Amino acid sequence: MAQSRVIVVSADAMVYEDLAYLRQRPNFKFMLEHGSLVKRCRTIYPTITYPCHTTMASGVYPNKHKLINNNELHIGMKKDVPWTWFHDAVKSPDIFTAAKRAGLKTASVFWPCTGNHPDIDYLVDEYWPQFEGDDVRDVYLRSGTTPDVYDKCVAPYMKGLKIRSHPATDQFLIDCACDMIRHYQPHLLMIHTGNIDAYRHNTGLFNDKVTQGLEEHEVWLGQLIEATKAAGVYEETNFFIISDHGQLEITRSIKPNVVFADHGLIEFDEKGDLTDWKAFCYSSGMSAQVYLKDPSDRAIYDKTYALLKHMRDEGIYGISEVWTTEEINELEHLSGDFSFVIETDGYTSFANEWTRPMIKQFDLSDYRFGRATHGYHPDKGPQPTFMGFGPDIRQGVEIERRPTVDEAPTYAKILGCEMPWADGTPITEILK
Repeated sequence: MAQSRVIVVSADAMVYEDLAYLRQRPNFKFMLEHGSLVKRCRTIYPTITYPCHTTMASGVYPNKHKLINNNELHIGMKKDVPWTWFHDAVKSPDIFTAAKRAGLKTASVFWPCTGNHPDIDYLVDEYWPQFEGDDVRDVYLRSGTTPDVYDKCVAPYMKGLKIRSHPATDQFLIDCACDMIRHYQPHLLMIHTGNIDAYRHNTGLFNDKVTQGLEEHEVWLGQLIEATKAAGVYEETNFFIISDHGQLEITRSIKPNVVFADHGLIEFDEKGDLTDWKAFCYSSGMSAQVYLKDPSDRAIYDKTYALLKHMRDEGIYGISEVWTTEEINELEHLSGDFSFVIETDGYTSFANEWTRPMIKQFDLSDYRFGRATHGYHPDKGPQPTFMGFGPDIRQGVEIERRPTVDEAPTYAKILGCEMPWADGTPITEILK
């Protein structure tokens, strides 16, 4: 019997409501009619891309994999804060590790936090030139792409490409993935696209631009299917289309650190540059993690906690909940060096800045400040979805809800490898 294969496409910010349109399109219609579906998946907190994808690949919650924000923690840095591009930030093994230990070939294209992942054979990380004049080939090689993969799968599509534009970047990474399939026939291939997420940030939840994004995924699914046929591996390949989070439309972005500065917790000079801090609110979109410079200083802890609860109770700062680290770990398996978490009122996102005005203008260059965003509690808003078809997947099974920690163990079950560290369990109802 042939070794089963798995291809996973994470369509960032796709939600269950999108399936009403996708059911009308040929490739998705075939997938949904011949495969199985988890209608709504309960993702992790905060509902932002990099922590979500780390859970989706590792099968564990953030308190184990330790990825709790898209960005690295750089308090006082005003802009261009680095994202967690590289896998050394992740403190748990994952499905790539499990597959590699089982002797299988692994591949990834733009799956977050996979830079220089030691267990991915064929890798194109979600990483791009960071400085003016960066050599593009060197950018990919220093993030884990081998020269052979670059020459065969990346270089043919680089001419004229503007990274971080949609759908051009997504088409690029689908082309790279298809060439990986044709050249290397990996047993596990995981892909992350960002077009739907970007369109929702820029234009809102449901509109013609988002529908365009769904149609683009219809085309890309067809490309991937055709690539497996060309490579002679279609009959043993299981296809999954999944997503990481939904979005909510926002009406404003608030700067909690302005209030911190008013109460002596943040100091800055006449240029607005931060000079000292005792407490700092670090945004993850529609939630934020509050750090203390000295967590052992009980007076500052109590002052900050009281201030946050006052801001919540005032009802004008966009805060609906204040949790301590211990409380949010108990509720949502989220822990870290922060002392508190604040949660949105449902239409407010949070910004890091500490200077007035209190309200930040919409900014389409940052995921936190567009017309819609995420980061809120995972039970709010439209929910991510999970669908699959292939030789190991039953036909016609629909499940109302499963947590995203169950996704990687499901792939492992199909591939015949083990993930003993996982918090999740395989979704056996959909498997033959």
